[in-house]
Amino acid sequence: MHKSGSASSLGPGGLDLTQAFFKPIQQTAPPSPTKRHTKVSVVGVGNVGMAIAQTILTQDLVDELALVDVNADKLRGEMLDLQHAAAFLPRTKIHASVDYAITAGSDLCIITAGARQNPGESRLNLLQRNVALFSHIVPPLAKYSPDSILMVVSNPVDILTYVAWKLSKFPSNRVIGSGTNLDSSRFRFLIADHLDVNAQDVQAYIVGEHGDSSVALWSSISVGGVPVLSFLEKQQIAYEKETLENIHKAVIDSAYEVISLKGYTSWAIGYSVASLARSILRNQRRIHPVSVLAKGFYGIEGGDVFLSLPAQLGRGGILGVTNVHLTDEEAQRFRNSANTILELQNQLGL
Repeated sequence: MHKSGSASSLGPGGLDLTQAFFKPIQQTAPPSPTKRHTKVSVVGVGNVGMAIAQTILTQDLVDELALVDVNADKLRGEMLDLQHAAAFLPRTKIHASVDYAITAGSDLCIITAGARQNPGESRLNLLQRNVALFSHIVPPLAKYSPDSILMVVSNPVDILTYVAWKLSKFPSNRVIGSGTNLDSSRFRFLIADHLDVNAQDVQAYIVGEHGDSSVALWSSISVGGVPVLSFLEKQQIAYEKETLENIHKAVIDSAYEVISLKGYTSWAIGYSVASLARSILRNQRRIHPVSVLAKGFYGIEGGDVFLSLPAQLGRGGILGVTNVHLTDEEAQRFRNSANTILELQNQLGL
């Protein structure tokens, strides 16, 4: 598909009409070279990719948005649909192409494309198909935007973040998986719902795999600055561990419930990834639980594995991982989560 985007050359023969509409003032200087132009590329224009693109646009995070997909007709349709909303959005140049050259100069490349699991297909076979898909996505992104940050949203996100890291040859701080950022948001919502407080006043993390072996860090949960479990113990208020486990199970099952009801998830992951993009592009240095190279943390030494940990995000990508306290049980579950991923990862032959 031919590259399409916004244009000011509407006159005869492609005449730039801006010269006719606007008269320059005197004694001017060219724009300051320090003024930053922010560009984000989204690979994959399915439900998740477009939810991310739409949320990034409405939050005024970018000057330029590039969309890439193999389906040329759908790609152009999505681009036009967004462009037609220009009067209601912050000014952003929106482009789309099947050619990865359109992503050149991106600050952040977000990968949402991925193969869907066929009925009866093993997880390993699905992974191998996704590795093959990523081999056509990641190298051109790295080629055209060698200084960018790669963010992987496609599932299974932890292993595919590792795959993207290997294929891109980027330093580990510039390859991030969306990880358990959304899981932690769901976790905070459920705790807030139980306690009848605002979710923004709840500090709580899910770490490890974005999946069934994720780990809820109950020991570090706080509400309004008050550590919940230690407060209950000091006040000798009884609580059932089964209740805690049920909340964690509800976090794990929530995506499956949404999928069973509407067929896919989109809006929550769109807002989740937009929050990560904001922290990175605006150098906010906020803490998010995202998939990072976890080797060396909490006893993980068996190999290179990406798992979610609370990490500080900024223009450099991963700026550091917080020294959050894990109980012995939580640390063991975290290592078990790593082993689950490594077993599959080692079969990929990367």
